[in-house]
Amino acid sequence: MANVDRPLSPHLQVYRPQITSILSIFHRMTGVLLGIGTLILTWWLVAAATGDAYYNLVVDLLATWIGRLILLGFTWALFFHLCNGIRHLFWDAGYGYEISTTTRSGWLAMIAATALTVLAWFAAYGAR
Repeated sequence: MANVDRPLSPHLQVYRPQITSILSIFHRMTGVLLGIGTLILTWWLVAAATGDAYYNLVVDLLATWIGRLILLGFTWALFFHLCNGIRHLFWDAGYGYEISTTTRSGWLAMIAATALTVLAWFAAYGAR
């Protein structure tokens, strides 16, 4: 029979989230969102190949506020997954395991993803 009095560790009720755990969850979530976003990208490409009427319908749907919000989220997810993936490459090479470095690189990944998203959207609207 198992010992019922043993502590459960780490238990979510007593575990304090850290930047590394939060970014790990974000990395997994953005991976799922990128899969969904790829379906939207495929839908757009199929619409472009189908003809003007269907393509215009898809573009009009993506141009709504909810469509743009989805595209903005997809863009941020793409850049976050990229930046955090580069961070993991450094870890795979054996660099950046110190607590201060993991915290700093985590915040850098978040800031870089946001900055790259803003730059990409400014470039996209500037090209229009």
